[in-house]
Amino acid sequence: MKLGAFSVSLSVKDITISKEFYENLGFKVFAGDIEQNYLILKNEGTIIGLFQGMFENNILTFNPGWDANANKLDVFDDVREIQKHLKANNVKLESEVDTSTSGPGSITLLDPDGNAILLDQHV
Repeated sequence: MKLGAFSVSLSVKDITISKEFYENLGFKVFAGDIEQNYLILKNEGTIIGLFQGMFENNILTFNPGWDANANKLDVFDDVREIQKHLKANNVKLESEVDTSTSGPGSITLLDPDGNAILLDQHV
């Protein structure tokens, strides 16, 4: 199963302070809008998202259909197929994608330790 590009989505208290901190570690803004309280930063192949006021805890994020530069992949596992696989293996989902649709969609689940995982397909 191909989950797509990986990033860690961090829930931050002050996006400006967090942006400066991660820029000092060599990260550069890649996408997002600080006025809307979210930024995506990269340092080589490492991607982190900074999100202020959008969710409570940090999230492991996968983007089916995207490579690490947010370019659309020609071949990828659709989030609906991933959902079907997870459900067939009795993985409890916190939220599901509508299987009657196509294109963008997302599912969320928790790992055994309660860490949130988001599979967020944009294509």
